[in-house]
Amino acid sequence: MPRHPDPELEQRILGAASRLWARGGEKSLTMRAVAKAAGTTTPTVYERYRDREDILRALRLKTRRELFAGLKRTKTLSDAIQTYLRFALENSHFYEVLFDGVGRPPSLYEPWPSFNLMRERLSELLDGPPSRHNRLMLAIWSLMHGTAMLIIRGGFEGPLRTQAIHACVDTVEHLVHLTRQNKALPHSGPKWPGNLILGEAEQSSIGNGDKARKSKSRKAPALKKR
Repeated sequence: MPRHPDPELEQRILGAASRLWARGGEKSLTMRAVAKAAGTTTPTVYERYRDREDILRALRLKTRRELFAGLKRTKTLSDAIQTYLRFALENSHFYEVLFDGVGRPPSLYEPWPSFNLMRERLSELLDGPPSRHNRLMLAIWSLMHGTAMLIIRGGFEGPLRTQAIHACVDTVEHLVHLTRQNKALPHSGPKWPGNLILGEAEQSSIGNGDKARKSKSRKAPALKKR
């Protein structure tokens, strides 16, 4: 009898890869190990992914799509933050892979739809276009990610976990409130450089002449933006 394709195989492969990476980093993420953890064969994995980097890229894009799908259903910035944290904690292995090397190619030149969505939410609360709020969005992103990783890696449970989540939400709301009241936040460094561009796929740059190196990284397929 002919063999029927396994509709769950890709999910099993990516799930196995995320768990292996979370446990041992890149050194543990071999095609053979992924195949064994996914309950399939190495040739079958190679039929779907060229190499380890191809698997990691698929993991990043899948995780970004799922995170964005949850965030776009929220109505307020506070809801978005709580949804972001809930997703990170419920999908910790995928989340950790997503942010490994996020500011370097090829991840830097892939779309960041959730970052852009939350920056748009900020612009709805404050004056000016989304690009005006890059620095505030970076601060909020740092708070969210720091909270998520502290809970994940620190093993926060019970009241400590709850307090960490709400401390993050309350701090972000306070930052936004101060900005809406035209109270400038402390600015210890230089202004945001014009060539520091985040979340805009192939237009992204960290301001170090890195655009010239784009051709060396694989071009990622565009994700649908809001």
